[in-house]
Amino acid sequence: MFGGASPNWSEPWFAPVAVNGRALQRRLNAGHALPETLSSLQACPVRFVPQTELPAGTAYEQFIFDTGQVPTRENLHDFFNGLCWLRFPQTKQRLNQLQAAEINAAGVREVRGPVRDALTLFDENAALLQAPEPLWNALTERDWNRLFVTLRPLWAQARLVLFGHALLEKLVKPYKSITAHVLREPVPVALGDDLAAWDAWLAQALSPPLLASKPFTPLPVIGVPGWWSANEEAGFYADADVFRPPRLATKATSTPWKTGRAP
Repeated sequence: MFGGASPNWSEPWFAPVAVNGRALQRRLNAGHALPETLSSLQACPVRFVPQTELPAGTAYEQFIFDTGQVPTRENLHDFFNGLCWLRFPQTKQRLNQLQAAEINAAGVREVRGPVRDALTLFDENAALLQAPEPLWNALTERDWNRLFVTLRPLWAQARLVLFGHALLEKLVKPYKSITAHVLREPVPVALGDDLAAWDAWLAQALSPPLLASKPFTPLPVIGVPGWWSANEEAGFYADADVFRPPRLATKATSTPWKTGRAP
């Protein structure tokens, strides 16, 4: 595929997009263009077009809002962006509406405001979690030993779904310090594993006040039980460069997702 990078669709983190991912990869391997192939897979509120359709000087988010078209490059990053549009169409559209509203209110500035920053972070690196309360408490306290070791059996009752397309792109070649930003809004248990219902709920839940509050908590995804065989070994979670002690939590940087490690 792109530069020889090919996702292993059997990995648990790709499960929500694997069906469309496999279908898309087959068409790409047959020589079809990415925008054309994305547009052909299933109904979606947008159409995918080549990057050259984006006029010079026009903001990417504004163009999508105005035209219903997503400029798409032939690369892995935009491949996963397209898959996320297909999997979470209502939420992706809501993110775009909020981005366009922020641009309309403040224009395109070199420094983005808190809402646009949060929107970008969500789009690139967010994850959604449905889990028992003890897991949530350990996660938000960044008590990694309790989260992954003491409470390990509770992960059988949890569902973690990765939303950010940059996050999924990193996991094509997984490494230990890859970190997601989990939305601190628990997915209602009543929604079960119906991701279409998750999408509808999330699109309704996202608002400027919520996003401005920086509603995220970091999670090193390779530490999730059942997601990486090495995390069953003694000492895996003792790596303080990735699973930093809770007492250091206040020293977190504002954008740890760029460095790929938990603050």
